[in-house]
Amino acid sequence: MRICFFGDSFVNGTGDDACLGWTGRVCAAARRAGHDVTHYNLGIRRDTSADVAARWCREAAARLPAGPEGRLVFSFGANDCAPDAGGGVRVPAGRCLVNAEAILAEASAWRPTLMVGPAPIGDDSAADARIAALSAALETLCGRLGVPFLAVFATLAADPAWTAEAAAGDGTHPNSGGYARLAQLVGDWDAWRAWFA
Repeated sequence: MRICFFGDSFVNGTGDDACLGWTGRVCAAARRAGHDVTHYNLGIRRDTSADVAARWCREAAARLPAGPEGRLVFSFGANDCAPDAGGGVRVPAGRCLVNAEAILAEASAWRPTLMVGPAPIGDDSAADARIAALSAALETLCGRLGVPFLAVFATLAADPAWTAEAAAGDGTHPNSGGYARLAQLVGDWDAWRAWFA
């Protein structure tokens, strides 16, 4: 099974001294359980939904040729909610939802697809409020499209490892403990586990 993970710095695992992030950890756990998984981390720092929309299809096509079992996991939205230089946000919520619908409709028609909700950034309470609202809207969208969605915002915002490590680092990204917690949430998710049943 080849799995492509698309998204932002949280997908990339920025801040993790082990350079695994949550995607590396959840795939390592799958391999330890005996599953033949190839892991493609395609997270890019500062990527918004618009950036992911512009690149995911060609990047996935290069890694998921006909034949091998291919899967897609998306996680984005935090950067959309970040402030821009003009005092607004980088991508308004309505535009993010349009981007997400285009991405997820095409992706899920092609390969099995999951979406992990956006994570809190912690150092900007106004941005975090926008992220929480966007996560709820993305969950509704995914329900309409039939794409399994894992909401992680509230759990991570209250998780001591995530919040303490982010505060001790750059204010946004956790270290190994925070990413291990996110990997645990994904690994315990019924939709993820069904891929390996």
